[in-house]
Amino acid sequence: MKLVLDTNVLLVSISPRSDYHWIFQRFIAEDFQLCVTTDILAEYEEIIEQHMGHEVADTILQIIENAVNVELVTRYYKWNLIAEDPDDNKFVDCAVASNATFIVTHDRHFNVLKKVDFPKVEVIDVVQLKVELKK
Repeated sequence: MKLVLDTNVLLVSISPRSDYHWIFQRFIAEDFQLCVTTDILAEYEEIIEQHMGHEVADTILQIIENAVNVELVTRYYKWNLIAEDPDDNKFVDCAVASNATFIVTHDRHFNVLKKVDFPKVEVIDVVQLKVELKK
């Protein structure tokens, strides 16, 4: 299963005290392939550093960059499907370019993708992710 994780999903999955830490654990266990672009990695680093400090951000980025189940994707086209928050388009572009199974997010801006026939991008939340990973 190939996933694109929205930054906030990754952020809440890092701490062992988080109810969502299972996501990061499943990533470490190589239960899914994480698809990222350099833009996504930069946002991960920026947001994790803001919330958890430089050391944590650096460690998490090293883990991601060295993991065998990470696909560094080069996007060749900007689809611009999310007009409400254009910054979210990097996740959509990554999902399309990598042929990801899902984007995992709780961001309502991604709801617009349900109305887009092409390119088809499936969006799920963490509850749905847990179900998918049990299949």
